[in-house]
Amino acid sequence: MTVKAATNVKKLAESIRRVGLIANPEKPNAARLVRRAAKILAGLGRVVACDPDTAGVLNGEVPAVGGMMQLARSTDLLLVFGGDGTMLRVAREIAGLPVPLLGINAGHLGFLTAVPPARLADSLKKIPAGRFVIEERSLLEATVIRGGQHSTEIALNDFVLSRGVTSRLIEIEVWVNDELLTRYRCDGFIASSPTGSTAYSLAAGGAIVSPDADVLTLTPICPHTLSIRPLVISLNSTVRVKLLSSPLLGSLSADGQGQTDLGAGDTVVIRRSQRTVRLIRLAGTSFFSTLRQKFGWSGGNL
Repeated sequence: MTVKAATNVKKLAESIRRVGLIANPEKPNAARLVRRAAKILAGLGRVVACDPDTAGVLNGEVPAVGGMMQLARSTDLLLVFGGDGTMLRVAREIAGLPVPLLGINAGHLGFLTAVPPARLADSLKKIPAGRFVIEERSLLEATVIRGGQHSTEIALNDFVLSRGVTSRLIEIEVWVNDELLTRYRCDGFIASSPTGSTAYSLAAGGAIVSPDADVLTLTPICPHTLSIRPLVISLNSTVRVKLLSSPLLGSLSADGQGQTDLGAGDTVVIRRSQRTVRLIRLAGTSFFSTLRQKFGWSGGNL
């Protein structure tokens, strides 16, 4: 690290004075972790605050600051206590704001919530020491076009177009940059960001993508053919997906949360969002070390 880079990191670390705490109240150990983090941060000379939902599970022990957006605008760092789903929800709600996120894992796998409870104290002490980097993660944007109506959502991981309650396959038509790619008869279709490559796309057979790669992965879910495979394209591409099935219904979800019903003839346009989200990566961690740890990549011989 150069002297200039070291100075910039030191200034950034010193600028993190107010820390916001956001917990998933449905996680049994989230309240305990938030209380512990608040005590550690106070010992490090940081001021803490939380959103109203988190204040509720803490019985007012940490002061609440408006809603989540107000908390994000009034703090220098947000700690998110929960699973990856909690991180995804918070990332979408504060999209475009400069405040970085650090996830504390109170869930299961924890790809985005990188800090395990056992390392909470050591991890938080790395912040004032400047032992971290901030990664800018791209978001995806999906616009549903139905007749003359338009509605837009954003996602950090992925957008999934899937069949409704019926067990029959749906048929969709996919275009990339105004050029026809193909038609799928399948259970669904995933458009995944690099961050989301280790989520649903991976389970459906998609590639693992480094989060700093500017690519978009298109993964069909159980396509009724042997010739169609996941496709990796530029993240600057525009993908247009049209639901052809009739009278079958489909649905669109962002990061597996929420659902927009789709009917025959509806079109979903997916592209890179102009907004981003900032994630903190602590010293001693990396995407590849997370792969080794979470997926058990020991490198042993068969």
